[in-house]
Amino acid sequence: MTHHIVVLGAGYAGLSAAKGASRKLRRGDIRITLVNAVGHFVERVRLHQLAAGQPLKELPLSGLLAGTGIELVVARVTAVDAAARTVQIDSAPYAIAYDTLVYALGSAADTAAVPGAAAHASAVATYQDAVRLRDRMSDARGSLVVAGAGLTGIEAATELAETYPALTVRLVTGGELGAGLSQRGRRYLRAALDRHGVTLREHTRVSEVAAHGLVLADGGEIPADAVVWTAGFRVPDLAREAGFAVDARGLITVDPTLRSLSHPEVFAAGDAVAAYGPDGAASRMSCQTGLPMGAYVAGSVAASLTGRAPKPLRLRYVWQNISLGRHDGLTQFTRSDDSPVAAVLTGRASARFKEAVTRGTVLALRR
Repeated sequence: MTHHIVVLGAGYAGLSAAKGASRKLRRGDIRITLVNAVGHFVERVRLHQLAAGQPLKELPLSGLLAGTGIELVVARVTAVDAAARTVQIDSAPYAIAYDTLVYALGSAADTAAVPGAAAHASAVATYQDAVRLRDRMSDARGSLVVAGAGLTGIEAATELAETYPALTVRLVTGGELGAGLSQRGRRYLRAALDRHGVTLREHTRVSEVAAHGLVLADGGEIPADAVVWTAGFRVPDLAREAGFAVDARGLITVDPTLRSLSHPEVFAAGDAVAAYGPDGAASRMSCQTGLPMGAYVAGSVAASLTGRAPKPLRLRYVWQNISLGRHDGLTQFTRSDDSPVAAVLTGRASARFKEAVTRGTVLALRR
């Protein structure tokens, strides 16, 4: 009897999991189906470029899957019936049965974090978000405030400021800018914001997003013609609604082989999973995590079907790349646990390095 592996999501984690499983399980009794809401691969690390109006290279999933034997279904997942082991989708065939499920549906902007964010703010967490922001920025003028100064917020603020020099750009964060960077990295980052004319406001908590800008917890306001919300990410409620064991954030809880704690036929990878290293540190949401997780899940699934015991996942970090416009950047080198070391790469060298890594990631996914 044919064993059906269904992979949900074709981002960095899902695509690498599907293709890895296809390579490792070249047997006639294995069938792999990949379900994704759109028919192309989204380079999430480039979405700030798309939001600023730069065209991105088309990467059809059909081309990336050529020769693998993987069946592609372009549809949105609406539910998972864990008892029946079926996935519900919004177009024909409407239901897909699975024997093994790989859940890699990723994350979206947490616009539910404060009142008004969903109604009045733009985001850059998904392809659709970036397209809507690009269209809104086509006649950019006046002022814009980016709420949230993680990597997404920093990259969006500097890219938009560089593209639209007449636009007044502010960056607001609830903590300290670049708290996870080295001292040298933080200094460079602040100087880069100054060069781009981006005004920084730290230790500022937002209580509401209004039509006229941000309302602050201390009663103050930051007026703006447009707001970009990058203060955190959230995952869909599908895993919780399916009855999978999840943590307080809705992330699937897994064992050290990324297998669901409640449903052994389910594996998870990428932003959707609550994975922890041997030191107890949680994995962060990034393609730098999702890609190796997907590759690991492919091996973990293959091991489960061939009676082998996989080694526990061990994530190791090396750097964080931050774009600061098209010709500037900051690469913060890290220890394997993601804590920063003193060494950084800056300027054009960092920008070229990130571009090479980003292109290399796509080349890896083609293979």
